[in-house]
Amino acid sequence: MFNFLKIGFQTSEYMIYKKLGTTHLNVSVIGIGTWQFSGEWGKEFTQDEVNQILSAAESAGVNLIDTAECYGNHLSERLLGLFLKKNKNRDNWILATKFGHVYKGFLDVEDHWSAAEVKRQLENSLTALCTNHIDIYQFHSGTNDVFDNDELWQTLGKEKQAGKIRYLGISISEKMVLNDDLFQIQKAKERGIDIIQVRYNRLYRESEKFLIPECKKLKLGILVRQPLACGYLSGKYDSCSQFPKNDVRYWLNRDSFLEEMNLVRKLQENLGNNTNMAGWSVAWCLKNKNIGSVIVGCKNIAQLKDITDAIKIYAKTNRTV
Repeated sequence: MFNFLKIGFQTSEYMIYKKLGTTHLNVSVIGIGTWQFSGEWGKEFTQDEVNQILSAAESAGVNLIDTAECYGNHLSERLLGLFLKKNKNRDNWILATKFGHVYKGFLDVEDHWSAAEVKRQLENSLTALCTNHIDIYQFHSGTNDVFDNDELWQTLGKEKQAGKIRYLGISISEKMVLNDDLFQIQKAKERGIDIIQVRYNRLYRESEKFLIPECKKLKLGILVRQPLACGYLSGKYDSCSQFPKNDVRYWLNRDSFLEEMNLVRKLQENLGNNTNMAGWSVAWCLKNKNIGSVIVGCKNIAQLKDITDAIKIYAKTNRTV
């Protein structure tokens, strides 16, 4: 069953909460992603800008924030931590972050997977986030070789017992999905893992084939990232769009971009020009009943409003998305 909470966010809207897998976490079906706060998406953020976005998200009923150790050198985490410290509202949020990498520079990270290194990353994340515990601590897109490490998971198990971690998760790499590699999913419960994060959107549906059904079978909670396909499904771009060099999208394959924009154009034609594409795209993900929460990055409050409109599209209309 869904729990509906009426809120006041410009117009009368609803947030939906779902139990995440077999955990005790009731997450808002829309979460806030924070890679953009690292400065790798064409914009540098001030603390005030971050505070405004997160305050608006909280007012909209959002209670999940997803970040990572390598979104900057714990930069995204520090911005979140200062927001939480200033507002004294840590208990209102479910904090998810990740481990396995050290930031070296723009779009440049170095793998650090040993138990001792990950323990240091955990302490650094706790400090940056101004908290004494992380709700979801995620293995960050690593290979099967580094995943299959008894010492690593034993160490993380001890950190759970100490109360520094509530639940463990895996942010599944694209390669795992494309190769139909379910090794990490099938070993998750053995390693004390309850939550899986995966890329999923209207343009990228590979995880529907095997990964999402396997997670359902094993009763693993599912978080979805990139529901807007790097923003392409927001409806703001076309095949002529250009991105600055400090935007990750500048470095993506141009042929893939043109192909995806062609698909977006066809979707827009079918849906009509008045469609809120960002809201529609998030609502499309939510139609998959196995999804716990859809993590969306936004750069301002206007974008946040477009995203939260997904709740109205999903819960209050009969449109087939």
